[in-house]
Amino acid sequence: MRFRPFFRRIVTFTLPAVLLVIAVSVSGIQNTPSNLFDPVYQMYQYVKSYFYEPDRIDDQEALYGAMKGIVEHLDDPYTVFMEPTEVTQFEESLAGEFSGVGIEITIQDDILTVITPLIGSPAEAAGMLAGDKILSIDGESTEGETLSQSAMRIRGEIGTTVVLTVKHEDGTIEDISIVRDIITVEAVRHEPYQDGEIGYIRLMRFEDDTTRQLDEALGTFDLQNLTGLILDLRSNAGGLMNEAISVANRFVDEGVVLITQDRLSNQRKYYARGNNIPNFPVAILINRGTASASEIAAGAIRDNNMGILIGQKSFGKGVFQQLIEFNDGSALKITTGEYYTPSGSVVNGVGLTPDIEVDPEEGDPIETAIQWINEHAGVVMPMTIGAESTP
Repeated sequence: MRFRPFFRRIVTFTLPAVLLVIAVSVSGIQNTPSNLFDPVYQMYQYVKSYFYEPDRIDDQEALYGAMKGIVEHLDDPYTVFMEPTEVTQFEESLAGEFSGVGIEITIQDDILTVITPLIGSPAEAAGMLAGDKILSIDGESTEGETLSQSAMRIRGEIGTTVVLTVKHEDGTIEDISIVRDIITVEAVRHEPYQDGEIGYIRLMRFEDDTTRQLDEALGTFDLQNLTGLILDLRSNAGGLMNEAISVANRFVDEGVVLITQDRLSNQRKYYARGNNIPNFPVAILINRGTASASEIAAGAIRDNNMGILIGQKSFGKGVFQQLIEFNDGSALKITTGEYYTPSGSVVNGVGLTPDIEVDPEEGDPIETAIQWINEHAGVVMPMTIGAESTP
């Protein structure tokens, strides 16, 4: 069995051995009787002995069903057991290219909810919005389904169509038809604004090489002569926690960038190692689809007064997971802790509140960011960010 720590958004997607993993993971904190699951084994033996159609009995499916049942009772949308095929799909999604419709989903208030449609995806083109509640998939209700079950139904062969019945945040219900396709996510985009005086960088997700790509993007600008930088984290549903910390380190001189709380190490603080770029004003764009790792980076920069948040309140996924892989190719992705911004603010279920709120239907967040940077040209961060920062 392999243990892999990670902080990731949900994309789609023998019993004693499971108990051993749990026991190791909590270092003996929770004592479980060795015979606790004996009735499960006995029941299955009765099924195998007495069920009238023995051909319908499948040992592997029964085992996986029992393993899924163990985690489903936790009522945590981010803790899931994945069969080998689901693990393969999950790994494909981490690689930046996968098949599907291009939405990040979670379970919120017991309803399948869109964290964000990916930029340039079929879902975005079809009109899916962050915060949409998916009521049914191809006419079949999503009520009572696990995240993995719904994700598997949404995914499918390239070129086929899936119909999602969604309830928008304004209360309207709509059937949205989406043609499945290959989803390719470019982690980092960049361009100069205002004749090169302002740099613009958009992070689409936090992958293994996001920090490296960020450094390359920063290297395209004349940093010493920049007035400021726009860091666009809109519709960035997250990624790897270590990459979020690394990105935050590029903009924070010193101080705490993240606080985590879990059962093994209790509270832990992560510190900036010293940035290597000028301390010019940074405008961070966030929206309803800004979640998990992107909230870590945004919160770290904001709480250290190295930048300002512009846009809409973020999603509020403030928990992180660990991936435990089993020898048969299956895996358990389990929530192991919660994180807080450097000031100790709760993120999970709350989100980050922008310093300057901008409704995209009423204004352009990029224009607001440019205006704020111009009004603070020459300011060396950190600076106290408050009402005086609002244009």
